[in-house]
Amino acid sequence: MRFWVGAYAPDAGSAEGIGILQAGDADSVWASGPLGMVGTAVAAPGSPSWVALHPHLDVLYAALEAEGTVQAYRRTGETTLAPLGAPVPAGDAVCHVAVAPDGTFLVASCWGDGRVVRIALDAAGRPSAPVIAAAADDPYGSTDDPFVVETGAAVSGAVVPDLAAAARALREAAGDEFGHLVPEYDSAPETDAESEEAAAGARVSRAHETIVLPRGFLATTDMGLDLVRFWRSTGAGLRLVQEVVLPKGSGPRHGVWHPSGHLYVVTELSREVFVLTPDAEGRWRVVSGEPLLGTLDGDTAAELSASRDGTTLYAGVRGSDTIGVLAVRGAGEALQLTALAEAGTHRPRHHVVVNDTLLVAGQLADEIVSLPLDARTGVPGRVRHRTASPSPTRLLPMR
Repeated sequence: MRFWVGAYAPDAGSAEGIGILQAGDADSVWASGPLGMVGTAVAAPGSPSWVALHPHLDVLYAALEAEGTVQAYRRTGETTLAPLGAPVPAGDAVCHVAVAPDGTFLVASCWGDGRVVRIALDAAGRPSAPVIAAAADDPYGSTDDPFVVETGAAVSGAVVPDLAAAARALREAAGDEFGHLVPEYDSAPETDAESEEAAAGARVSRAHETIVLPRGFLATTDMGLDLVRFWRSTGAGLRLVQEVVLPKGSGPRHGVWHPSGHLYVVTELSREVFVLTPDAEGRWRVVSGEPLLGTLDGDTAAELSASRDGTTLYAGVRGSDTIGVLAVRGAGEALQLTALAEAGTHRPRHHVVVNDTLLVAGQLADEIVSLPLDARTGVPGRVRHRTASPSPTRLLPMR
């Protein structure tokens, strides 16, 4: 099986552009065989850190993070791509693109300036006409703001537990020997890029991902302002429908829509997975959350993915370099952490589940590894195969 590999170019890494990974036989639907890089499909010095496919055409879209643009590429051979049209401006540090199921537009998320941008796609898949969506406001920006919440308060109809108090109680119960294993939720870690802002008390919008939902809805995460925002696409751009506020400092990063109708969101800074669901009127709310217990202070969560049957979630954690394994309980409204496994590589930026295998992109190890998944528990085992790959940040199965 083959995969497109998004990566950081020399401005932030060592890749030449979009790479191609082969796992096992090229024409197999399994990825459990030996790994190897086939080569570079196209040079992209602007750091194609995220790539996405058009739903119907042989067209690939890349978020060129260093250039703040989105570039389309058409497939010209089994292992080659060529630019399709001109790059389209999106925003500072554009880090994610998601293509609508009908192929008429894509949405770009920008980590640097918080922009969410709708970009039209023509019949050939060429992007154009970017429209910037409404900017996010900090729900914690004023004590007079009715949307301000604290941990333990109601958020969109649900109660978010006071994780700081719970963590303190767990540390006290665990004692000196094991207390250090409980995350300090009252002291959320900062990323390097945010340290100066945090020191100045600043909170900045940082859009990070768009998740396509059923019935024409989209959800976007804002890591900087602790928001999950829901949208509908219109001819004039994106129309904001609702915002759900997560606990202050949690940092929602990536999400997965589940066939049960729930949306699971992993938080980068507090290292939790929250469960959101719509009520009978379509209003989204938080119904539960599960901390990735065992992760360490200073760790940051990255990618969230689901097993093929939807019974298990996998959350990548950078720092301690682990994979949190969560079982989906009930009708999808609850999660249970069942294991914290070794990722087998350094800085697991992205991972993807392929049948009985978990492929993990080790960004700072300059490699991609494969881990077998236990058929009964879903827990990843030790590294089965590995291959050198410069600064990998995204693994996307080829069609």
